Amino acid sequence: MDGANHSVVSEFVFLGLSDSWAIQLFLFLFSCVFYVASLMGNLLILLTVTSDPRLQSPMYFLLANLSIIDLIFCSSTAPKMIYDLFRKHKTISFGGCVVQIFFIHAVGGTEMVLLIAMAFDRYVAICRPLHYLTIMSPKMCISFLVTSWIIGLIHSLVQLVFVVGLPFCGPNIFDSFYCDLPRLLRLACTNTQELEFMVTVNSGLISVGSFVLLVISYIFILFTVWKHSSGGTSKALSTLSAHVTVVILFFGPLMFFYTWPSPTSHLDKYLAIFDAFITPFLNPVIYTFRNKDMKVAMRRLCNHLVHYRKIS
Repeated sequence: MDGANHSVVSEFVFLGLSDSWAIQLFLFLFSCVFYVASLMGNLLILLTVTSDPRLQSPMYFLLANLSIIDLIFCSSTAPKMIYDLFRKHKTISFGGCVVQIFFIHAVGGTEMVLLIAMAFDRYVAICRPLHYLTIMSPKMCISFLVTSWIIGLIHSLVQLVFVVGLPFCGPNIFDSFYCDLPRLLRLACTNTQELEFMVTVNSGLISVGSFVLLVISYIFILFTVWKHSSGGTSKALSTLSAHVTVVILFFGPLMFFYTWPSPTSHLDKYLAIFDAFITPFLNPVIYTFRNKDMKVAMRRLCNHLVHYRKIS
């Protein structure tokens, strides 16, 4: 293809979710409510964990960092989508598109590793409780956190380093509301089959592999508890159920996006809404309502804030 006959793409156009004013209004209200709820819920977890000395344990350290990741993840796509809902010309610059993809994949890769770290934490707490504080030392927790961010950043950069140099000369239309790496590759003015395969391996197989690893680890934990103490199975199941739910909510859409042969327009877009708005909202809800210590700590925090407000 002769690049001289084509203009270089400087921005991309989003088709959005619907042209119907009524649907756009519903999506606007839905998005605003869930985005604000996600921000408030995750910030509440952060504030509760950092302010309550009773929650200074490895599990809550990892949970607080999961909330930070959810805050970054939902903020990488949600504000732009809400802003664009009633705009006729929904655009994003080439640089803005690359930055959005970078954050989505960096944070997504980080969360994968962090969820594995949380599964390991639950294994040690349930299967080796006497050695829990020795194994899950502050040094180990920091190592998990640093490793997760390094892997997340490498996961994102490895893909983008090949994409930013591709020629984009038109078309420049995304049938979506955010920048997606597979769709971006299809807009390049060159053969990208090898890069698409690389993205499938890097994102798809890593997602599936991490999900399978987590499921196997949870099954192993339950089997170990059942083998050594039949009475502890229900308690272990209750403890792990929140983690399993979060894992399914996080990995379900990811595995669909990056292992399905081609996007199925409507299903793909509405799964993206679920991933961008509902999952970051459900994570704090699940960990809060399934955890007695968190509920008690949040109640103490609210009482303290009310008391402080009365005094001031």
